[in-house]
Amino acid sequence: MTLPAPLVRTIGLSRTARGDVVPSAALRARLRARDNDPVIAWVGTAAITLLAAFLRLWDLGKPRAFLFDETYYAKDAWGLLHFGYSQNYVPKANDEILAGHTTGLWNGIPNMVVHPEVGKWIIALGEHTFGMTPFGWRISSAVVGSLMVMVMIRLARRVTRSTLLGLIAGLLMCFDGMQLVLSRLALLDIFEAFFVLCAVSCMVADRDWGRQRLSLQVPSGHRLSPDSWGPLLLWRPWRLATGVFWGLAIGTKWSALFPLAAFGILMWLWDAGARRSFGVRRAVLKSAVIDALPALGYVVLLPGLIYLASWTGWLLHAGTYEQHLSHTQYGPYWGSYLRHDAHGFFPELWQSLRSLWHYHHDVYAFHTKFLENSTHVYQSDPWGWLVLNRPVGVDSQLDIQPGQQGCAAAAGSTCLRQVLLLGNPVVWWFAVVAAIWSVLAWVGRRDWRYGIVVIGILVTWLPWLRYDGRPIFSYYGVVILPFLILGSTMLLGEMLGRADASAVRRAVGAAAVGSVVVLTMISFAWFWPIWTDQLITNREWLQRMWFRRWI
Repeated sequence: MTLPAPLVRTIGLSRTARGDVVPSAALRARLRARDNDPVIAWVGTAAITLLAAFLRLWDLGKPRAFLFDETYYAKDAWGLLHFGYSQNYVPKANDEILAGHTTGLWNGIPNMVVHPEVGKWIIALGEHTFGMTPFGWRISSAVVGSLMVMVMIRLARRVTRSTLLGLIAGLLMCFDGMQLVLSRLALLDIFEAFFVLCAVSCMVADRDWGRQRLSLQVPSGHRLSPDSWGPLLLWRPWRLATGVFWGLAIGTKWSALFPLAAFGILMWLWDAGARRSFGVRRAVLKSAVIDALPALGYVVLLPGLIYLASWTGWLLHAGTYEQHLSHTQYGPYWGSYLRHDAHGFFPELWQSLRSLWHYHHDVYAFHTKFLENSTHVYQSDPWGWLVLNRPVGVDSQLDIQPGQQGCAAAAGSTCLRQVLLLGNPVVWWFAVVAAIWSVLAWVGRRDWRYGIVVIGILVTWLPWLRYDGRPIFSYYGVVILPFLILGSTMLLGEMLGRADASAVRRAVGAAAVGSVVVLTMISFAWFWPIWTDQLITNREWLQRMWFRRWI
């Protein structure tokens, strides 16, 4: 097969004197390259991660209340921790918990939870360590949100081969309001976003690892026989890590299935491209056998097993669910479990798995049918998520009179406190421009790196359009954020220019990049009060409500 000259150069190949296409010296050098500035890179990564941790841990126990859906997940996590499954609770349980009482509040009736268990187990870890308090049920989110900044830095650095750009990516995530607020709440979305980011990061590392192994087995300047399949690479440690993180992602929220499927296909095409670059013909078909089939174990079977293992508590208490659900409006199959109860280890295991399957059926029906035509004051259209069309008010304390809590409002006015799930406008609006550029660069240059951005945005955003008939919220977009930031980082790299560009070009580029970063930090400081429940006057609050839909 004859490859066009632009494509040969784009994917890092070169032609020999005979016209054979082989990996170029630059590509081989990059595949073999190790960090040339590991100390600076890791010190910078640690510094920005610690800054993110400080911002997310600061005054984490306030407001001292159950904020938004914390009222479900914090108590579900406590039930998992103490009973092995989520239980219903008595009326006014929230008030009792905030007063320091945590016993006698659960009634033994299974709670019909509508999300998988991984994220709630992580919340439970914080509650186990620090108690059933606001700090206890939020600490896990703060830690994961901080680690997410670290992984963002390392992914961006690997993709761009630039420590500077990697650190800029970390700053963009560190100073984003949506990521900050979700890192300070016991909701599930920050965990899903973290695991998806980790899965894609490991997948990119696996791409480099696989190509390096191929390059080591193909002598420099040589080309495989056209009929060759290339070396078989069965043991792929980064791919194993990818599967683990995909399992944790879908074990937190089912919506991670969409990126898992899309990136699984992309992984196959990357493998095919690697083999084609070493001279393998019909690489896509051959890679389907030699790479994609073994990959099913890594990114389908393994995630499925991890997902199933996350329901261990449910499986051990399946009989309790069968007993309870047989007296509800859910499917008639629940009664049959009581009439034909299994005995013995394997019959009981099979019955528990069938019960879990029917439970998933009912949960899916809840999401797709029960919530249809329901409304919520903060629901939003997914089409507008990337431009911050409708933030979510998590908490507010209004009409704080002058002199109360230190309110310094003028006579006749009041103060307030608010926690608003709103992204940093500079980060998100610049990212929209970067997303458009990524499409053009991916199509025009055939640069695989922009494919990560475009596919990542599409598969974490567009599937929500199917569910715009029920209440969905803009903060679901935090899973999109890593791909938006990666696209922004690469656009900033384009603006900065190549290292061998003229001094004037680099100076102009550095000024432009610096302006984006500085504006991000200024915007972060401006919106900080309404992200972290600070006391401000009504006038100061209105100055931050740039659009009516933000109110």
